[in-house]
Amino acid sequence: MSTTVLYMSMSVDGFIAGPNAGPGNGLGDGGERLHDWIGQGDIEAAAPRLDDADRSVIDDFMSTGAVIAGRGTFEPAGGWQGDHHDGVPIFIVSRHEPPAEFAGYPNVTYLSDLTDAVRRARDAAGDKGVLVHGAWIAQRMLRAGLLDEIQLHLVPVLLGEGRRLFEHLGADHIELEPIAVQPGHEVAHLRYRVRR
Repeated sequence: MSTTVLYMSMSVDGFIAGPNAGPGNGLGDGGERLHDWIGQGDIEAAAPRLDDADRSVIDDFMSTGAVIAGRGTFEPAGGWQGDHHDGVPIFIVSRHEPPAEFAGYPNVTYLSDLTDAVRRARDAAGDKGVLVHGAWIAQRMLRAGLLDEIQLHLVPVLLGEGRRLFEHLGADHIELEPIAVQPGHEVAHLRYRVRR
């Protein structure tokens, strides 16, 4: 079965976006700092300064076979123009129909049921991983026991405010098993398995 993996760049104080995130400002005010280690998402431009740990993370990320996210991540990012990477299928969990600007993307499917969305993403990914994007979807998947791994790319900055990754999980403990800690260029890569 395909593994569901949350990949997320995060500030040391736990933010994945700055304040005022929304359409046209997907990472919020100052949130682009979280992607400096990969050249604001331009991996080719960043390649000369990436070290082996960074390249390994990017290769892992880019080898996933499907993406699952919520509307709050997908739509402010412009729907990734319908192709997150390599034409893989994208599953968006939402109770609402897609807005007109995203309705025509052939690789994008909006689904209202989280369990069905995860099942379909796993099926689509085959023997590859499922890339999980966004705080809301990660929190829901954790609570439902549907998230297998967490990869955090800890950026040495304190954003002070914005959107926190794990803000609404509740009081129950979720145990994680450390798999790897690797220093990168201006980032620390942390990898955990979710214990069930």
